[in-house]
Amino acid sequence: MGAFWTEPDFDDHERVELVHDRASGLTAIFALHSTHLGPGAGGTRFWHYSDPELTMRDALRLSRGMSYKNAMAGLPMGGGKAVILADEARTKSPEMLGAFGDAIHALGGAYVTAEDVGIGVADTVAISKRTPFVAGLPSTDPQATGGSPGPWTALGIFHGIEAAVAYKLGRSELSGVHVAIQGTGSVGGELAGRLVRAGARVTLADVDRPRAELLAVNLGLDAEQVVVCADEIMDVDCDVFSPNALGAILDDAGIARICAPIVAGGENNQLARPEHGPAIAERGILYAPDYVINAGGIIAVTLEYLARMSGTIATSREVHAKLREIPERLAAVWASAKDAGMSPDKVADSMAQRLIGRG
Repeated sequence: MGAFWTEPDFDDHERVELVHDRASGLTAIFALHSTHLGPGAGGTRFWHYSDPELTMRDALRLSRGMSYKNAMAGLPMGGGKAVILADEARTKSPEMLGAFGDAIHALGGAYVTAEDVGIGVADTVAISKRTPFVAGLPSTDPQATGGSPGPWTALGIFHGIEAAVAYKLGRSELSGVHVAIQGTGSVGGELAGRLVRAGARVTLADVDRPRAELLAVNLGLDAEQVVVCADEIMDVDCDVFSPNALGAILDDAGIARICAPIVAGGENNQLARPEHGPAIAERGILYAPDYVINAGGIIAVTLEYLARMSGTIATSREVHAKLREIPERLAAVWASAKDAGMSPDKVADSMAQRLIGRG
């Protein structure tokens, strides 16, 4: 793994640390992009990388994305991310999670973690036994929000798709709208359910095809009709392509394949490189900047965390109200992009950079 400051995705990050605990087998990267608005907040990713260089790239890109996401969502949090390097067997132990919690605590509150790919609610509960700087914890209070951010992320994306369909297609409801969903995990699966209940038509794909097929059956759909291979989903002729898996799929080849007038999904870092946002716009495709549309999860866990730290609770009503701001924010980005003759991603970046004092 080379020097992080020579990485193309290094963006004047405030702090980047590699932590290794030999006894537990923990190796992790902490990346704090900006703490201008508050402590760096962002989930922990537990993933096996075939190339260690990809680990640093992910940490740098994801932490910058969290700076932008939290700023655009109006949260008093900066941007941070942690990546735990998993082995091929995805070995995870209580000792490893404990050591990780100790490493977070050693940062003195500069970073607040939560769930992400490979890290679930049970893991954050275990981590919270070693440090209070953990969001997304479950609550026994029936009035309080808490736990997995996935459903909240999906709800925010659902609202964002509604806004995109209204803006681009001039349709006030989702009935009959065809959405191709890439990734049927906690976010994509929840999103699919909401879309089906709203009358939308869905096509599903996942690298774990049986998971996509089971989802289809659970939604009362014919799996043979609605599930396609993972490498075919970008070729589906539809109204909305919704990426909800891992990032960097919108490269030259990917953009050329899209057969939809709208791209709106929860995947982080959908654009492979900065030039790919304008490339999407050149094709006449409306793009919902990922860190704007997928902010539902961080909104929910941040409200839960801030309330808990102040000795109160955050209610679902509060989270719902905050998520309702996502469509308005997207509409403002699209309108500004149209007026300025710029792509939505560039406009959103400029807005976020000003908010974190870098514009």
